[in-house]
Amino acid sequence: MFGLKRGHSPLIGIDIGSTAVKQLELARGAGKSGYRVEHFAIEPLPLNAMSEKKIADGEAVGLAIGRALQRSASKARRAAVAVAGSAVITKTIAMPSGLSDSELEAQIELEADQYVPYPLEEVSIDFNVLGPSENNPGMVDVLLAASRRENVDDRVGALEIAGLTAAVVDIEAYAMENATNLLLEILREAESVEANTVAVVDIGSTSTTLHVLHEGRIVYTREQNFGGQQLKDEVQRRYGFSREQATQRIRDGDVADGYEGTVLTPFKEALAQQVGRGLQFFYSGSSFSKVDLILLAGGPASLPKLDQLVTERIRVPTLVANPFTHMAIASGLNSQELMREAPGMMVALGLALRGFD
Repeated sequence: MFGLKRGHSPLIGIDIGSTAVKQLELARGAGKSGYRVEHFAIEPLPLNAMSEKKIADGEAVGLAIGRALQRSASKARRAAVAVAGSAVITKTIAMPSGLSDSELEAQIELEADQYVPYPLEEVSIDFNVLGPSENNPGMVDVLLAASRRENVDDRVGALEIAGLTAAVVDIEAYAMENATNLLLEILREAESVEANTVAVVDIGSTSTTLHVLHEGRIVYTREQNFGGQQLKDEVQRRYGFSREQATQRIRDGDVADGYEGTVLTPFKEALAQQVGRGLQFFYSGSSFSKVDLILLAGGPASLPKLDQLVTERIRVPTLVANPFTHMAIASGLNSQELMREAPGMMVALGLALRGFD
């Protein structure tokens, strides 16, 4: 989006999170997904490199991307990144059908100031034709997306520091939508899972984002100030670990005696409450009264038996998002690490898929 060229393979999907950079490169492959994981890497970010989902230290982020690129051994030099949904204004507008892309672009530029509350010279704008308008057969629905230029330029600049070219700048929510639709296709074919309305709970470090997809499109997004950092902070405080030690101990499940009962279980209960609260907000503000499936994404999604707890508390079938279970994996990759990190790779996956648009 935002005026950069559409992708064609090979393309590295790069998710710049609040605490780490995640990279993923795909190729066409056999199997139920139709894709093969060619390269992946995760590289921690220095403290304070990101601030409220914005790049605070472009050089530190760029160097981290470079380290991840070296670790992944990818030879690709074109990348897709995303800006946070909170930094983007989106609006679906109806436009006359039959216009070419250049005519649509000219028309949207004329009308953009109606929808964007910033001077147009300070924003990056892009659009995507969604399809015929339901209410007017002579019109098409067009998704207009706008973000302050600095949000796009900071990510493009970080990629350039790493020696990469930004081929696509997307929006995190739509990258998640792409990845979720692929995962749902795999689940339908491989495990006969059918779900028309799906809640994706993306558990980040400092916030948790609820996306609800209906018939493959996001119809609701809400961010809550609750994330995995609260678990790390409690582990650090209670057991005197450093930030790195707390992260590793939680990942390994080897924190301390009594950890599960006094720290982990209360955190998981609080997270389940956040999921329930987010769904209640969705139900109260829409015509929906239920979802068919909950998918847990993000690093903390792989906490032991979290999916079972959410299923019990919310009374909705819940799965940990892992799109790689039925995906081919290139030889030489650490498949065990990939599976462990899979729930946190959804945005990177959605971005990598842009190489096949």
